[in-house]
Amino acid sequence: MIKKDRYNDIILRELSLNGRIANSELAEKIGLSPSACLRRVQELESSGVIKGYRAILDSELIGNSFIAYVGIGLNEHSIESQLAFEQAIKLAVEVKECHNVTGSFEYLLRIETKDIKSFKLFHADILGGISQVSAITTHVVMDSPKDVRT
Repeated sequence: MIKKDRYNDIILRELSLNGRIANSELAEKIGLSPSACLRRVQELESSGVIKGYRAILDSELIGNSFIAYVGIGLNEHSIESQLAFEQAIKLAVEVKECHNVTGSFEYLLRIETKDIKSFKLFHADILGGISQVSAITTHVVMDSPKDVRT
């Protein structure tokens, strides 16, 4: 387990804001030498605290302006049913996130499609074709005034 201290906390905060920050700039911001800073970042990476780095895409600019969160209820509450649903949903490119949650449904999905018509096809053809699905509840995103992924 990595030690939790002021330097690691600052490193993690800065990298979550800008994963492309130069090591020298990061070291300067936190008050460490570049070699000490790099060593800490490498420890955070090798320990799995930092899982990776990625590009954050603008959904609208790449043609996915329709976003919805979809609650999925399963007809069986077994591990086999969950695993079968999870396997089926991994193949759907429209699904950007899949979370197993508590509450009135088992899964919460973040769906991105071109438009409502594309979503309707996804809803009928993909979700409707998964035998474990018993209920679908859709919440359409109208605006995102706060989104830490961007």
